[in-house]
Amino acid sequence: MKTTFIALLVFLSITQTSLSFAENANGKNLYTQRCAVCHGADIKATGPLANKSNPPTPDLTTSAFKKRLNDYPGVIVSSIILRPNGNLIPKTLQDNGVKIAPHAWSVKDFRDLHQYMSEVISRSR
Repeated sequence: MKTTFIALLVFLSITQTSLSFAENANGKNLYTQRCAVCHGADIKATGPLANKSNPPTPDLTTSAFKKRLNDYPGVIVSSIILRPNGNLIPKTLQDNGVKIAPHAWSVKDFRDLHQYMSEVISRSR
C-alpha cells in the first residue's frame, strides 16, 4: 500500500508539473551514476551488466517501450520505486558486486531522471 501511494505521488508530480522545470543535468547525472551500468549510456541495454540480469535488461528505445511510455508516463519512475524486494538498488548490481552509494531520492530527482530518459528515448530511432 505504501509503495502504491509513493508511486501515485510521483506519477502525479510528474504529470502535473511541467517537465521544463526539471534540471536535465541532474537527470543525466542520476542516470549515468545509477542506471547506465545496465541500460548503457544510450539506454539501449548496452551497459556492462545488461546481459547479467534475469531477465536481461530491456532496450528502452524500442517502439514498444516508447508506446508504453506514451500510454503510461510514470513507467520510468514506477520501475525504480516498485522493485519487488523494495530495494532501490537492483539485485543484478548486488549479485555482481557493483556498489552504488545510497541516494535519498526526491520528487525533483524523479522528475529530472524522467525528463532526461524521456528525451534520450524520444531522440532514438
